[in-house]
Amino acid sequence: MNLEALKGELIRDEGNRPWAYQDSEGWWTCGVGFLIDHRKGAVIPQPVIDFWLNWLLIKLQAQLRGALSWFDDMDDVRQRVLANMAYNMGITGLLGFKKALAACERKDYDAAADEIADSDAARELPDRYQRLIIMMRTGEIA
Repeated sequence: MNLEALKGELIRDEGNRPWAYQDSEGWWTCGVGFLIDHRKGAVIPQPVIDFWLNWLLIKLQAQLRGALSWFDDMDDVRQRVLANMAYNMGITGLLGFKKALAACERKDYDAAADEIADSDAARELPDRYQRLIIMMRTGEIA
């Protein structure tokens, strides 16, 4: 079977939407008719989730390096704190933490942790941000 020809036909017939939408029967779908609606028993296969996450993390790391010239000067644990925050709120959201980022740039990680602790994000997601605050403060995994 010519898979490339079939792929073209399916894209023509199903469409190719890079967002979730409800199909003609009301089931949640995305991409080229990929059923993702759990009500119909659909799941996103783990290899697809893994690929998507890896793709996002590579993109996120490039964004962090582009936005924060000193990002690579930080240790791995603290880089992961900023990456986790950016994953949670987007790179634009992270860049709003001006005082915390300035503290990171000068390697004043206690001040950075204090700024993160005094944020809406830390109040909205206390378990997640408590771990991130400890990691920023200590440079150790929490």
